[in-house]
Amino acid sequence: MAVLRFRVYWEDDDQTYRDIEVLGNQTFLDFHKSILQAYEFDGKHPASFYESNDKWAYGREISSEVLINKKDAPALSMLKTPVSALVTNPDQKFIYVYDPAKKWTFMAELINVNRDETPRRIYPFVLRKEGIAPAQYGIKGVNPDKIMEIEEKYDLGAEEMAEGFGNEGEGGAEESDSSENMAEDLGGGFE
Repeated sequence: MAVLRFRVYWEDDDQTYRDIEVLGNQTFLDFHKSILQAYEFDGKHPASFYESNDKWAYGREISSEVLINKKDAPALSMLKTPVSALVTNPDQKFIYVYDPAKKWTFMAELINVNRDETPRRIYPFVLRKEGIAPAQYGIKGVNPDKIMEIEEKYDLGAEEMAEGFGNEGEGGAEESDSSENMAEDLGGGFE
């Protein structure tokens, strides 16, 4: 069975992407679930794939809400449509939109087709993760109370904030006095 490798970019940051491999006979529903897993989204919202061209224009829709494919229907079913059925060229592109209210948009581009499956690999398979995934709800993995605690711990006075740095390490009379005092404390003089 052919293995299709897609690079799935987050629309807002093309440095954040996931490489996902799917078998040609797996459905868009399988592909949809693997994208959610790769980006750590919860899967509680509807989603759609759209066929696309090189300019990322929205084409025919493949929806998670459509259950069966009907002739002349406005959208195909993710559940019933195999990914390979809509791969028509070697650099096929799809636009993936998750949660229509929030419009999380990802660009999926076919980057490789392999004839052979990797033994003992369960497909769909997330092959590579680059960049930090966007947080579906608020700040990801950070407790807001901890942020405040850190800000308070490292809070600089207004004077230091205005200058950008403190006066530590500056030479002068204070520094030479403290050097002499330290030498006396150590029981010997440093010349």
